[in-house]
Amino acid sequence: MKKLFIVVNHDWFFLSHRKQIAVEAKKAGWDVNIVACDTGRFGDINALGLKTIDMPINATGMNPVEEMKTFWFLLKLYRKEKPYVVHHVGLKTILWGGLAAKLTRIKGVVNAVSGLGVMFSGEKQSIIAKGVLAVLRFSHNRAGVKVIFQNHEDEGLFLRHHITSKENSVFIKGSGVDLNDFIYVPEPDSFPIKVMFTARMVREKGVVVLIEAAEMLRKEYEGKVEFLLCGKLSDNPRAMQKDELEKLCDGKYIQWLGHRTDVKELLQQSHIVAFPSYYREGVPKSLIEACATGRPIITTHSIGCKDTVDDGVNGFLIPIKDSEALAEKLRILIENKDLREKMGRASREKAEREFSLDMVVKKHLETYDSLK
Repeated sequence: MKKLFIVVNHDWFFLSHRKQIAVEAKKAGWDVNIVACDTGRFGDINALGLKTIDMPINATGMNPVEEMKTFWFLLKLYRKEKPYVVHHVGLKTILWGGLAAKLTRIKGVVNAVSGLGVMFSGEKQSIIAKGVLAVLRFSHNRAGVKVIFQNHEDEGLFLRHHITSKENSVFIKGSGVDLNDFIYVPEPDSFPIKVMFTARMVREKGVVVLIEAAEMLRKEYEGKVEFLLCGKLSDNPRAMQKDELEKLCDGKYIQWLGHRTDVKELLQQSHIVAFPSYYREGVPKSLIEACATGRPIITTHSIGCKDTVDDGVNGFLIPIKDSEALAEKLRILIENKDLREKMGRASREKAEREFSLDMVVKKHLETYDSLK
């Protein structure tokens, strides 16, 4: 039985974004091991019949000592365990895991780019970003490396910097959604109208932009509309703090719900999904789930986000950091129930065409098999 390592930052991210891939890989005969930081969810992973390995990693930090600790851990792990294929998810695990895999001559490597975040969001690249690209070029310059992209902009960046080739690129649009779990549900007849935002409370996800738009609409819609911010605090140095969020949210018109495990039910109770992110996303899972549930979406032209909306069909695309444009599109949807329902049905159709979890799993297993 060939050993497969799936390497992600956190156990909870694996459960929310890669669980079904691992389960199906195990059924297909792979010896599946999940390498992640244990935040208390390893028991849930073990219950699936999967093995776990606790990895030291600071997902958002840049402390050189911590970074080297992660790299040396993976280097020693790969040298000892000799996995047949390693699947790295996210930039930091790709960076250090890819380097460790090259130095230990792992036969098969799958690197899944699930968004490049703040580091590559600006027009000019920092010294750190240039260093990251140099390491990636070195680690990818070998046979047996496949790179999975969720959007063509990230793929283009890797191709321009000669990190990978078109032949070794695999395009899978997002992490997928279980269409039998996230079913189409017509919007509720109840009031107030609920506008849903789901993400970690990172400024670049557009939290403040949405709050600004909500404040622009307060005089018209207070008591008639509720803005629900669903998501936990982040240890990202640029993340919003609890006291800042509590100051901006009044608990009624604008509510911060914190971390929730009932996102599916909250989506079903909502009328509109707004996500004005300017973070360099892969394809946001929250928007894929909104599509599957049948909700109209307002998001930005930003990388990753724009792949979930056909402008004017299942929602609206707006410029980044434009709270006025967001308020304008929110007003259109708040005032037009028929349009919300029409766009919601179009969202479901888009999910069925483009975001099926079954399709995502199938492509991953084919990628693993191509490295045998």
